[in-house]
Order: sequence, then structure tokens, then C-alpha cells
Amino acid sequence: MRIASILLVTLLITSCSNIQPAPVQEDEGPVSFLTGKPGGIKLGDLGGLSGEKGDGMPVNAILWRASLEIISLIPIADVDTFGGTIVSDWYSLPGKTDERIKITIFVSGRELRSDAIRVTVHVQKRDGTDGTWSSSVRDDEFASRLEELVLNRAREIRAETITEIVE
Repeated sequence: MRIASILLVTLLITSCSNIQPAPVQEDEGPVSFLTGKPGGIKLGDLGGLSGEKGDGMPVNAILWRASLEIISLIPIADVDTFGGTIVSDWYSLPGKTDERIKITIFVSGRELRSDAIRVTVHVQKRDGTDGTWSSSVRDDEFASRLEELVLNRAREIRAETITEIVE
């Protein structure tokens, strides 16, 4: 009995050594839902609807960084990297406690261009009688000065980057 079981185990072990594992199947990539065959095109590729290639930021990184540095002096309420918007919280400037501002920065496009940045500044004034804030008005002059600050900082960042690459 003992010899028979040893022979049976030996037979099983040697028979298993002849089993070849199945080859690993390569991923065929996207498969067409109409034909079931690999290949084809995406609907977003039709007519260039997919936009630019890549997984990076949809806005210029240098403008985005410069905008964050400029607005970081006041509290930030919302940042949307994919939408390209930075919204500050209401903030009273030192010495002007009866006035507060809210800044919104829009960064659009991937190129470092002056029209890729737009800033709006809303200003509210406190009513002297009951302390409520009045409806906001836009300060376009301050907004254009902030746009210039962002563009100047973006130029500095770009120049620093080029200098680092050259060195």
C-alpha cells in the first residue's frame, strides 16, 4: 500500500511537469462597441473635439503660479485648477475697515499671453448706520493693476526658469 501511494504521488508530480501555462494575452487596447474588434477612434477625436493632448494642467502653469503668488496675500476661498479660477474671500485692507474686496482671477489657455489672464475686483462698503455691507461694485483700475502684477511675476518666473536651464 505504501509503495502504491508513493508511485501514485510520483506519477502525479511528473505528469504535472508537462503542463505548459497558457501564454499571457496582450491588451488589445480599445475595442469598438459596434464591431467588437480592436482599434477605431474615439468620438472626442472627431473634428479635433478632444482638445490638446496630455494630462497636464489645462491652463498655463506659469500664469497659474504667478496668480497664486499674487493672491496669496489675502485669504483664498476657492481654487479650481481645471476651470482656471481663483476666488478670494472678502478681505478688508488695513486702514480701510469699512471697505472690503473680493478678487477673482481667471486663467485661460496654455500659452503665456497677456489675454490669458483676467482679474475682477468687487468692492463693498459698510453702511455706517447699521453696519451691513452694501452691494458690490467693480474696481476695474485695481483689477488691471493686479493683472499687470500677475504678468510681471509670470515673466520673472519664466526668466528664472530659463536661467536655471541654461546654467
